[in-house]
Amino acid sequence: MHLLIRVWSAQCTPIFRKDVLDSQCFVTDAWPTGPGNALVPQSPPSELQAILSQIDPNRIETIINKLVSFGTRHTVSSQTDPSRGIGAARDWIASEMRGFAAQARKGTNATVTVPSYIQGIASTIPFPVNISNIIFTIQGTEDSNRVYIITGHYDSRVTDIMNFTDDAPGADDDGSGVAIVMELARIMATRAPPTATIMLGAVAGEEQDLFGSTFFAKQTVEAGMDVQGMFTNDIVGSPKADNGFVDPNSIRLFAQGIPSSETTSQIAQRVSIGGENDSPARELARFTNDVASNSVTDMQVRIIYRADRFLRGGDHEPFLDAGFAAARFTEPHENFAHQHQDVRVDNTTGQQFGDLAEFCDFDFIARVGKVNGAVLWSLANAPGTPKNVTMDTSVLTNNSTFLWSLDETGEAAGYEVVWRATDATLWENVIPVGLVDRVTVQLSKDNTAFGIRAVGKNGLRSPATFPFPSN
Repeated sequence: MHLLIRVWSAQCTPIFRKDVLDSQCFVTDAWPTGPGNALVPQSPPSELQAILSQIDPNRIETIINKLVSFGTRHTVSSQTDPSRGIGAARDWIASEMRGFAAQARKGTNATVTVPSYIQGIASTIPFPVNISNIIFTIQGTEDSNRVYIITGHYDSRVTDIMNFTDDAPGADDDGSGVAIVMELARIMATRAPPTATIMLGAVAGEEQDLFGSTFFAKQTVEAGMDVQGMFTNDIVGSPKADNGFVDPNSIRLFAQGIPSSETTSQIAQRVSIGGENDSPARELARFTNDVASNSVTDMQVRIIYRADRFLRGGDHEPFLDAGFAAARFTEPHENFAHQHQDVRVDNTTGQQFGDLAEFCDFDFIARVGKVNGAVLWSLANAPGTPKNVTMDTSVLTNNSTFLWSLDETGEAAGYEVVWRATDATLWENVIPVGLVDRVTVQLSKDNTAFGIRAVGKNGLRSPATFPFPSN
């Protein structure tokens, strides 16, 4: 099926020639508005609002304090001591997750696995060590191979990356991310199962070299999973910077531009058509802003057009390398006295160093949890991101023609063309086109950035797909 859209509502600046026809319009300092309507952010449905209302700051505080109580969670710390070290933390997280699965709603298939492997000696690993992830999975009801993932890392460190004996509380880095993962697992297991599969993971070995997440990404590839979105929450525990500035209602989302998985020729094509700002990661970020910046989360998602901060990295990177759309949540301003620091008080200034729970803001973490919950639920209950999206560039024309594959699961009730000015950050306009696999719009591809998104029978929208030339 295909469709030709002939909608045009030009709004032009006044023309300055009196001899032109009324039907003509010479634009001086403004572009025509073009077809469609202004894009309105997706509002959280009542089911989602009920889920988000259950995220509990007190439970988050309890989880973080329990993680801190293990003394150190360094990757090569004890795996057999019942009360201290990463092994004790692993066993406690897994036990809690299994409890959540046991309380799952009837008809919700929730399972817990602890996939592990032996990591050999490396520059940050002095002897072979077991790397274990704890993965909480809720199976999708209609499209179970389509997967969305959220992680936090449960290992911790102090100043010396090789010091696995001293206390490394890891309250913010990354007890905060693990707490969000655990809260979402607890709550979502009790709700109606999603259309697609969700996986909530506490991963290990992040501080040493992203070992746990690399293992996780490899497993999803080997299993043939269609991972359409992955987020890591790493250092999401406080809105207060080391200079005292406080930003309690925003969260940064780092989104990569040119995908690290693309070949030289793919990169050249992307650059040639101006697609540097329309990678899958950035479309995922735009979607996140659309569904999670609202009064229900009480947060604003601040998209940062970088894969990560300077001199830093995170657990989304192995998923990016595998070709998946992935992004990183991090608090708006960091306090570096409370990251990767020995627990101590400076004798001169009296300043407390160390990643202690007293420096976490549990209400803020709960709001970040709501952002995560909003995007995860919205992704898993909407149709999948459209595939095989192309643009016809076979002839010179001021129209734009797009083609894509129809959703094979039957979840999509229709599709929409979203568009924006090429220098705009977010999608600005939307054109509903119905249940078709081809459409022509009277808007020039030379002047505009486009995307195609699916609309579910429940009204939920997917992230958009940026079209590449088919010719």
